[in-house]
Amino acid sequence: MKSLAIVVRDDSYDKILTPLAFAYLTASEGTQVDMLFVNWAVKALTAEGAANLKIDGRHAADEEKVREGVARAGLPTDIYEVIKALKSTGTVNLYACSLAASIFGVDEKNLIPEAEGIVGASWFLNDKAAKADHYQYF
Repeated sequence: MKSLAIVVRDDSYDKILTPLAFAYLTASEGTQVDMLFVNWAVKALTAEGAANLKIDGRHAADEEKVREGVARAGLPTDIYEVIKALKSTGTVNLYACSLAASIFGVDEKNLIPEAEGIVGASWFLNDKAAKADHYQYF
């Protein structure tokens, strides 16, 4: 696979791990990965948002166990550190959805430097997802 497009919509700690892991694993094999963060997930592209991701709902009481498991697996437990690892592959682009950014208070001032910027969903779907070898939605 040469290219992968991923749309991430959930910002709970446990649910954002999967698309980030898929991105890292494929990027480490040389795949170009483009990720669009929509809805609440756009907040993960801010330092404050990435630092405050929690497990929601019925698994919330297990947050400490999950973070310990992530550490035992050899992964950083801090989402921002995971994002930095993604960028260090040299083949991952992170985009904030412009509509989500507007709704959830993300702008160029609080966007992490690892993000490419704020883009329209249509641009991402036409220029990245439609041209990718594979597309995933989380």
